Amino acid sequence: MVTTETATTPVLEINTSRQMLSWLAEQNLSVALTTYQIGKLYFIGLKPDNTLSVFERSFNRCMGLCATSTGLYMSSLYQIWRFENVFEPGQQQDGYDRLYVPQIGYTTGDLDIHDMAVDRNGQLVFVNTLFSCLSTLSDTHSFKPLWHPPFISKLAAEDRCHLNGLAMREGQPAFMTAVSQSDVADGWREHRTQGGIVIDVSTNEIVCTGLSMPHSPRWHNDRLWVLNSGTGDFGYVDLTTGRFESLCFCPGYMRGLSFHGHFALVGLSKPRHNKTFSGLTLDDNLKSRNAEARCGIQIIDLRSGDIVHWLRMEGVVEELYDVVALPNIRRPMALGFKTDEIRRVLSIEA
Repeated sequence: MVTTETATTPVLEINTSRQMLSWLAEQNLSVALTTYQIGKLYFIGLKPDNTLSVFERSFNRCMGLCATSTGLYMSSLYQIWRFENVFEPGQQQDGYDRLYVPQIGYTTGDLDIHDMAVDRNGQLVFVNTLFSCLSTLSDTHSFKPLWHPPFISKLAAEDRCHLNGLAMREGQPAFMTAVSQSDVADGWREHRTQGGIVIDVSTNEIVCTGLSMPHSPRWHNDRLWVLNSGTGDFGYVDLTTGRFESLCFCPGYMRGLSFHGHFALVGLSKPRHNKTFSGLTLDDNLKSRNAEARCGIQIIDLRSGDIVHWLRMEGVVEELYDVVALPNIRRPMALGFKTDEIRRVLSIEA
């Protein structure tokens, strides 16, 4: 059991499977997580003695997260932050090998931003869930729309279909997930069990239907992977048949998907007991397996579908949104705005 390295009340407890820490060491990997539930950005890594390192910073309603060649982008309640690593290659401080500084902030307003990615030109693209569209940053406005589903008749601040997930392919937006094909304000809520879809951005074709609250589409190893969150099934879309093929069941409401070689890192949340999360097939699937929903990360071997390692979060954290694997990084940390360190960390560009 490990507690976070900054004080939180109540206490966050983290447990891992027996080989999870050895796996992180073998893979030379760390992980970044966001939870909008309590507004935290977490970094999971290893201390010099190979015990678990958990580093946190507070950002109001942080959700979307993506890695760049030198840092990270992260969405928060009404801003997007670009973090840059200020350590030189090989530099460390107190066992940390990355220090991410929130270098640039973009004020977007509360767009309910979900998935984010960087395209081949270095441009950030993000899912603007409130306006049901794919967007990018604007120097002068809240956002610049790039694409919207063909069934959305107007860009309006109405969260019509709950567009949420983005898969990149060859550096370009390729596929997106939505909870429904609704074209009215908040219309997706009536279609949570079987209304979920995957859309091909380049052709506007709906390539998969009948999903339940799908999230986090990702293109990896020539397959389109999707979290069918409303049932608990992790799998892929067969683009020739349009069918979703389940690889395995995960005990929780899935959001956040990242890959490292032949492993998938899947984020799990405990479903909220409200109308949005009630009545889903996930409840029955948990009950039939005599299981309780968990919060944390599942490491899945894509070759077998087996959950080979896990990290479980208990206490103050019950929901995650995004999960990002950070290869070749052992123990990252970041600066935030609630303590004085950000005043005293100074760096000079060579």
